[in-house]
Amino acid sequence: MKFLFKIFIFFTTSFCFSQNTIPLVLEKLNKQTVPYITIKELNTRTGVILLDAREIKEFKVSHIKNATNVGFDKFDSAKLAKKFKDKNATIIVYCSIGVRSEKIGEKLQKLGYKNVYNLYGGIFEYKNTGGKVINNQNKVTDSVHTFNKIWSVYLTKGIKVYEN
Repeated sequence: MKFLFKIFIFFTTSFCFSQNTIPLVLEKLNKQTVPYITIKELNTRTGVILLDAREIKEFKVSHIKNATNVGFDKFDSAKLAKKFKDKNATIIVYCSIGVRSEKIGEKLQKLGYKNVYNLYGGIFEYKNTGGKVINNQNKVTDSVHTFNKIWSVYLTKGIKVYEN
């Protein structure tokens, strides 16, 4: 799965990254099979389950407070189903900008979860609009793991962290 995702990203980067906004990239890469929820809407909700679909190394750098890391490459649907039993709970999934989270959202829908949303623009948009993120020590940080240098162009506020 990881290999296929990397191939997919490789072939789409030349076109998508010539598009310089999150909305244009999401329009090209997503099918909108999981309804979007905006940052503003997220901020008005209480009692939601917030799932981070990024890899653990990204999550450790920073994540939205109270989020649970479910990963992408090693997403474990059985483990998730044991932890979150209420199929009617509101679940909001996010990743860097909203591509991986759509895929995880689709898996959640197939598991029978009825109220699954994809955070529009992901953690990048959350941080870009002034949202506070925390690190693995539960401290507020300006650092955000941007997956790689190419994706980092979409983070406009904060410290960009990625491997070379």
